[in-house]
Amino acid sequence: MKEDIQSILYSEEQLADKVRQLGREISRDYAGKNPLLVSVLKGSVVFMSDLMRAIDIPCQIDFMMVSSYGSGVKTTGVVKIMKDLDTPLEGRDLIIVEDILDSGKTLHYLKGMLLDRHPKSIRIVTLLDKPDRREAPVAADYSGFVVPDQFIVGYGLDYAEKYRNLPYIGVLKPEIYTK
Repeated sequence: MKEDIQSILYSEEQLADKVRQLGREISRDYAGKNPLLVSVLKGSVVFMSDLMRAIDIPCQIDFMMVSSYGSGVKTTGVVKIMKDLDTPLEGRDLIIVEDILDSGKTLHYLKGMLLDRHPKSIRIVTLLDKPDRREAPVAADYSGFVVPDQFIVGYGLDYAEKYRNLPYIGVLKPEIYTK
């Protein structure tokens, strides 16, 4: 796997520092509340695991699985709910936890769908933001790193279900995904 990485963008240490910073910000902003963190599977599971441990106020977690990529490298624009939430949202402070905010199409759709369930509030935290690719009007309330328009993997992000377990975020060599 490591030989497929062109360069490392963010090391384990840089990721840990950024997650702790985001956890402090969320803890401060939600002091006295009990937010529901919603991980958008599969990519955000590593980030969610570390983030929830960096938050020092009571919080709950739940998971959704959505797909808009299939097995390709670009979004199809069609969002399919593979696993819905188990927790009712009415009156809850909701934080959607994403690994990467790319085109924004999936998060835009997801946020609209969740608003129909009448939460008290919805905010988005993303570890990575790729604004050069944005096609939908969505922005993160909490963001870790702005990333270049390159194909990145690791720390939960994948290509064809591989590379999620890399402890850093790296740029995948183009020859790997253009075969």
